[in-house]
Amino acid sequence: MTDAQRTSTSRPAVAPALLVCAAAPAFFVVQTAWLGWVLLALGIGGAWLVERGRPGAADQAVSAGKRQPSLTRDLSLIALGMLIVSVIPLAAELDNIAMLRFTIALGGAVAVPYLVSRFVFRDRAISFPWRTHRRWGRLQWGWLIAVLVLGWLILPFYFISSGVYQNWPVVDTPDLIARLFVGVGAVGIWDELFFICTVFALLRRHFPDALANVLQMIVFVSFLWELGYREWGPLLTIPFALLQGFIFVRTHSLAYVVTVHLLFDAVVFAVLVHAHNPGLLPIFLL
Repeated sequence: MTDAQRTSTSRPAVAPALLVCAAAPAFFVVQTAWLGWVLLALGIGGAWLVERGRPGAADQAVSAGKRQPSLTRDLSLIALGMLIVSVIPLAAELDNIAMLRFTIALGGAVAVPYLVSRFVFRDRAISFPWRTHRRWGRLQWGWLIAVLVLGWLILPFYFISSGVYQNWPVVDTPDLIARLFVGVGAVGIWDELFFICTVFALLRRHFPDALANVLQMIVFVSFLWELGYREWGPLLTIPFALLQGFIFVRTHSLAYVVTVHLLFDAVVFAVLVHAHNPGLLPIFLL
């Protein structure tokens, strides 16, 4: 389905999708679980009503030999992933129990919607296109360098001047530093698997890319807020989330967006170590 076709059929579907995505701030920003449940129920119920109200479009799709993507099913997959994530506190912790809790919940938020889509709904709405068999061009390599430079310039000021580095535990031993490195990288990879390859991919089946990108950004930024990117963090996380969606549309490469994210997170890791241990990594201006 082209962007023009999605635009013509998506207007009634915007409200249900927005309600489902608005559950993310309820879960992860204001941390009011019942409000998130209500928004999810209203969104999925609204999607069902929208689809019941346009049987002619479904009949036309069937007669043309094409299976119309179900808005209700796709929003329910997004809701399922958010519900799984919402059952655990997202405060950064580095003990064994906390890391196991993150692994199970975040892993389940990707795996369960994928398995339901693949084996219950019998479609391939969720996929993880690791490579596109195309070489990265100069612009793509240049952006990787730019991510490192921009992170080096901006992130120390953000984390230290705002004090948000204190949302992460003190890392003052080799073991804790190693755990932080693994944790930051693992969550960064998960971000792309869930927010881009799951949430964004499902929304793109019903909306133009730009609108789907804004909707996935709401979920992405809300998660990062509870994770610790607070104060004026959304001024950084909003453009980052939008850029990751845009880059994925252009490259269709999970490998590339993961590489961008891991480079960004490498700077985040270094800043956190530096903030908790001044002088240990004297590579920043601040």
